[in-house]
Amino acid sequence: MNMLEALRGGLIVSVQAWRGSALDDPHVIAAMAAASQDGGAVAVRIEGVENLLAVRQRVALPIVGLVKREYPGFDAYISPTLAEVGSIIGAGAEIVAFDATSRPRPDGSLLIDTIRAVHAAGRLAMADCATAEDGAAASAAGADILATTLCGYTPRTKNHTLPAFDLVTELSRLGRFGVCEGGVRMPADVRAALDAGADAVVVGTAITNVDWLVREFAGAANRGS
Repeated sequence: MNMLEALRGGLIVSVQAWRGSALDDPHVIAAMAAASQDGGAVAVRIEGVENLLAVRQRVALPIVGLVKREYPGFDAYISPTLAEVGSIIGAGAEIVAFDATSRPRPDGSLLIDTIRAVHAAGRLAMADCATAEDGAAASAAGADILATTLCGYTPRTKNHTLPAFDLVTELSRLGRFGVCEGGVRMPADVRAALDAGADAVVVGTAITNVDWLVREFAGAANRGS
């Protein structure tokens, strides 16, 4: 069975922490990734080289790796240059996630350059898309996986309802492995995403973002009333 078939129909857990959070520690990230593996996830999505290295020591599942880095004057921040792509590959991730929008990349590289670099290292290329057009361009350039990750996070898609089931369906028509990511809050959303045509579903905040979860529950407690 190839890697994509092993992921098909499964849950990918995004294990990330807000900057400055008590969870923002490679040992903590690795522990949550291991717990995700124990709970039945088929893969984990991990940000940052130190976190990737720590998770690789504890988890046998495929890792979707990315590096978030902001460059002045550029909007793309998910593995935006070939330097980040190289560091993800060096840290052992089997799948490299990157911004697949048409926004300029800080190093002047093109979408196809990123995908070629990923494939040259024998890894799978996961295109984080905002629109169906992004998905079509990434598919034409050879991306292995098309994800809805950036829908709702670009000017054109701002205020788009999440999860983006409509985009899931559009991407599924392109014949690539499709992933629903973003706004998946409940188990029912996972089922709905698969029914809309997703091959796998990413859940992050609702499972691993303890900071967000505590704020939600604490807000409901409303101690000031």
